[in-house]
Amino acid sequence: MAPLLIVDDDPYIRELVSVFMRSEGFDVVEASDGVEALRLLETTQVDMVIMDIMMPNMDGWELCKELREHYDFPLLMLTAKGETSQKVKGFELGTDDYLVKPFEPMELAMRVRALLKRYKIASSQTVQVGDLTMNRKTYEVTVGSENVTLPLKEFELLYKLASYTGKTFSRDQLIEQIWGFDYEGNERTVDVHINRLRERFPEERHAFRISTIRGLGYRMEVLRT
Repeated sequence: MAPLLIVDDDPYIRELVSVFMRSEGFDVVEASDGVEALRLLETTQVDMVIMDIMMPNMDGWELCKELREHYDFPLLMLTAKGETSQKVKGFELGTDDYLVKPFEPMELAMRVRALLKRYKIASSQTVQVGDLTMNRKTYEVTVGSENVTLPLKEFELLYKLASYTGKTFSRDQLIEQIWGFDYEGNERTVDVHINRLRERFPEERHAFRISTIRGLGYRMEVLRT
């Protein structure tokens, strides 16, 4: 397993996180700001980045943007504030999760494990949530033993959400990733496709639901396993 990268200008926070995560079985490398983090990543492979927002030289916002453009691993932001506006900005830049300071180290470890598991699942060509199975290579969808045919965009949208259960996606993120950067239609097309998927897969009959996160976007939640 590659190490976790802890990026924070506060040496106390870096030490706290590093010591605890090592006690949980993780290897850890550290950087004091975004510039140092990017320099380290040129020579070091990591599985995940845990970063503060307020840092000198390059803050967490800019670092998050740079990482999403060049790397594909989980990003978790540490913040002293829990306002919705900050979360929206972070999610739009590509962060996967937030943890508000002060935090319990055990909660951090749980979130790290959940994100690493989520990304491991997403890297495969097949996703399964309850009785729903989706094959990205063949575009086959099965519910139990029944084959289900989905229009392409509905498949792509459902596959994206199912690949990252628990992760919130904004409308802008979904449009860029499913419809493309050059899409010129109404962003409400996401809502239309979400509603169609909800009609096809009512939560009363399946082990998941697509939830609306007010002010943020959508995410798939597992109801039972």
